[in-house]
Amino acid sequence: MTARIRPPARSAVLLRAGQYTLLFAGLALLGYCGWAFFEMRAYQWREERAFDQITRARSSRLPPPEGPAVRHSVLGKIDIPQVGISAIVAEGDDPPTLKRAVGHVPGTAMPGEPGNVVLAAHRDTFFRPLRQVHKGDTIELITWNGAYHYRVESMRVVGPNDVSVLEPANKSELTLVTCYPFYFVGPAPKRFIVRAGLASG
Repeated sequence: MTARIRPPARSAVLLRAGQYTLLFAGLALLGYCGWAFFEMRAYQWREERAFDQITRARSSRLPPPEGPAVRHSVLGKIDIPQVGISAIVAEGDDPPTLKRAVGHVPGTAMPGEPGNVVLAAHRDTFFRPLRQVHKGDTIELITWNGAYHYRVESMRVVGPNDVSVLEPANKSELTLVTCYPFYFVGPAPKRFIVRAGLASG
């Protein structure tokens, strides 16, 4: 007599469906993260190459772009060799900009102008190495108008609503902003602030 094959229990079917759902969700999340990383790197490579080509043409007295900065437009490049940061800086602090570049906070001073230049970036991309920055480290901003060198003066942690870091300054300063703690899972509750002053030479 042939044994009858029993259909799997309902609970087993639901368990297997849940396993496949989690598997596909995980694969989709990995695919999205991979694509976002590729898009960021491709943007950085493309814009840095174009920026370097244009700035090298200074010998021909090519004038810098005129007028106010346009949202998402490239303003220059930031280099902090002591911690390994090198990234294109674009105008804006909205999610599309910060996904691909270090963002210049609108309304703050522009590089080369007197005042407080504020740059922001995600802690899990461009500004993660800021956890290793020290007082006295040098920061270089290379722009259409030339290169500006800053020296780190202080680091501190503030609340997410502390807008004092955006306040104008009488002298040329640079403020870097990112989320804190650096390895916090989910939206970080605080902000890590690096303040630097324009080096005299």
